Amino acid sequence: MPQRRKKSRKIKSPKGLPKHLRHININAAGIDVGSDRHVVAVPEGRDAVSVREFGTFTADLQAIGDWLEKCGVTTVAMESTGVYWIPLFEVLEQRGFEVKLVDARHVKNVSGRKSDVLDCQWIQQLHTYGLLAGAYRPPDEICTLRGYMRQREMLVQAASMHVQHMQKALQQMNVLLHNVVSDITGLTGMTLLKAIIAGERDPKRLAENRHENCRNSKETIAKSLEGNYREEHLFALKQALELYEIYQCKIAECEKAIVAQLAKQPDVTDDERPDGGKRVPTRECIRGDMDVREKMFKLTGVDLFSIPGLGADTLLTLTSEVGVDMKPWKTVKHFTSWLSLCPGTKISGGKVLSKRTKRNANRAAQAFRMAAASLARSQNALGAFYRRVRSRSTAIQAVTATAHKIARIYYAMLTTRKPYVEAGLHAYE
Repeated sequence: MPQRRKKSRKIKSPKGLPKHLRHININAAGIDVGSDRHVVAVPEGRDAVSVREFGTFTADLQAIGDWLEKCGVTTVAMESTGVYWIPLFEVLEQRGFEVKLVDARHVKNVSGRKSDVLDCQWIQQLHTYGLLAGAYRPPDEICTLRGYMRQREMLVQAASMHVQHMQKALQQMNVLLHNVVSDITGLTGMTLLKAIIAGERDPKRLAENRHENCRNSKETIAKSLEGNYREEHLFALKQALELYEIYQCKIAECEKAIVAQLAKQPDVTDDERPDGGKRVPTRECIRGDMDVREKMFKLTGVDLFSIPGLGADTLLTLTSEVGVDMKPWKTVKHFTSWLSLCPGTKISGGKVLSKRTKRNANRAAQAFRMAAASLARSQNALGAFYRRVRSRSTAIQAVTATAHKIARIYYAMLTTRKPYVEAGLHAYE
């Protein structure tokens, strides 16, 4: 008997792909950034080739923009490779593309398949499915302020290096000035150094340059200035002092640029800062010719100086890194997670393996940590919180926990425009 043929079942195609498999960014491109070349991938069918290699000259960056426009690309994703991404990012952003800067750790390709072409195609594919989150980049005016602040930070570090050179030259001559003067770059210290370089060697005459506020007497200072003034050490001291003063002049110029950029920022209020709150010495509020406390109040509508641990330099750093608009972070948890100040999540099999915070070179987080470390002996609620955490854990954990709390207060003040009310040490305890 002839065998009966089985009817083939018709497999029905799914009505629609799952949401995580849909093409969200159809006009997406991926770029593998390098020091001497950029490899760009666009969706297939947009041109004869879907992957092209370009140089890094400005004309090449403009050619990348022309090719992306020709291929109908509207959004671009690229890795944050060193500082090589900055010129390309700015050129594409100026030409109207939506540019996303992604962390290289989030776009790792399949193990064993590593090349520039595969990398840019993988970035383009991930971006097409909407699986890449762009890094935070502040507006242009904040980026300009950030550039000035980072330049100032670099100058301060370089100046401190020359202070160490001065201390080394003095130690080699056995001129123990650092034992009687708390800061050799202060008024008394600088006057004495300039007198030594000018040729004065008599310790008693040198001690006459002592400022009246110096704690040590003239006799003690005179003893510290008895040394072996060798020519080579004096030469090193002279050069270190000259370089230090040059850097101080450059820092002053940088502060003028910071003040000018801050003056361009729009104010949210014209009201005068209300009296009361935390008392801050005037010298700690003035930078250049600007009262930073008054300017920050007009920019934000709240007195951020009232938060314990935050001063002019710290607030300028925070403003240059995160701005004064907290809209990029939906909640305070998103903000503290971006800062890497909240506990980590490492769970396997229902067991918590670790809660360590992830490492991050975030300058805003470093500013919050420095503010927290300054509260170790403060007689206020945050200082008491630091000491309570410190009593049952390490100093690093106490700094992180306190920095997390300060960051939450900072976020709440900028979003709600409500002042910070200090509870006090006794109320906290």
